[in-house]
Amino acid sequence: MKQSKILLLAASSLLLASCGGGGGRPTFGDNEYPVVEVGTSSAAMQTTYPATIKGVQDVQISPKVSGFITKILVREGQSVSAGQQLFEIDNVTYQAQVRQAQAAVNTAKTQVNTAKLTYDNSKQLHDNKVIGDYELQTAQNTYEQAKAGLAQAEAVLANAKEALSFCYVKSPASGVVGTLPYKVGTLVSAQNVLTTVSNNSTMEVYFSVNEKTALDMSKSGSGLSAMPAVKLQLADGSMYEHEGKVTKMSGVIDAATGTVQLIAVFPNPQRLLKSGGSGNIVIPHDNNAAIVIPQGSVTEVQNKKFVYTVNDSNKVQYTEITVDPQNDGNSYIVTSGLKVGDKYVTNGITKLSDQMQIVPITPERYQQKIDEQAKAMSAGDIVNALKK
Repeated sequence: MKQSKILLLAASSLLLASCGGGGGRPTFGDNEYPVVEVGTSSAAMQTTYPATIKGVQDVQISPKVSGFITKILVREGQSVSAGQQLFEIDNVTYQAQVRQAQAAVNTAKTQVNTAKLTYDNSKQLHDNKVIGDYELQTAQNTYEQAKAGLAQAEAVLANAKEALSFCYVKSPASGVVGTLPYKVGTLVSAQNVLTTVSNNSTMEVYFSVNEKTALDMSKSGSGLSAMPAVKLQLADGSMYEHEGKVTKMSGVIDAATGTVQLIAVFPNPQRLLKSGGSGNIVIPHDNNAAIVIPQGSVTEVQNKKFVYTVNDSNKVQYTEITVDPQNDGNSYIVTSGLKVGDKYVTNGITKLSDQMQIVPITPERYQQKIDEQAKAMSAGDIVNALKK
């Protein structure tokens, strides 16, 4: 007997619970529906924007001289430091040019020394009245010409050494090596990008907002400094564990899309973020005057959402609303269609029709009547109701 009562109570609770939601209502023998007045409350909202991930510094590495690749000293994904050698270009010709230029410098130095001796001797002879001014000036000019020749030879040697140094391609910045499209033996020139070195200790995430949003941010006066910390949703749907900060906004509106580009900076200590990746920027914001209604009070027809509002004559009206696309699965944040002070039906909406007259009651009274009916229902009532 005790077990039968337990089963009866469970069945009645299940039946009334299903009737009390948005899909139905218990039979009270009258036309009473729970009605609430629209108010405001605080709601945590968020907006998402498609984003592209880039390193703070993505440097394309190209050779300054043409030649065949003789050595590749790094591998893809390797971390390198600034000044570290990455590639070696065939340098036989450039080494020969350095040796030739060095020989020219040595010859020029010898000529300078000889011209200096001649000039010094000419000065002594001139002081002793052995030679005239013309001979002394000629010796001095020869000496100056030899020094100029030495300077020219040294400049050629410097150029030759610099050209030789270009054969040893080094990284201008610290970072991670990207793809290596060319192999040893490939003929390359300045038009070829050998690889990209990305500084990914900190990542820049690029995203765009519409012109209105950008204008609102500019009008606020505080600009980017007032923006909250942003989050990054990765390509697999997970949230990146570190928060970012919006640091830059483009001063130009893209005429093709009508958007303004922003950049958020994220730390990347685990090197999880990769340059060239994609994701979504998530910007949280609090709405202290949000209209929040339960999803059970909303019907959806052809991707449009409706509620039953109640006028002063207690007649319901089928009213279209729009809601924020972000929701918690239980409630909607209404963006239009309802205003503070409006009244709407919260339960039993499938039994309603437009302009139907109802008797408004509070949700508390509605629940109380459900509980009272549950106590009054017999086992036979429940069985009959379940058969319907």
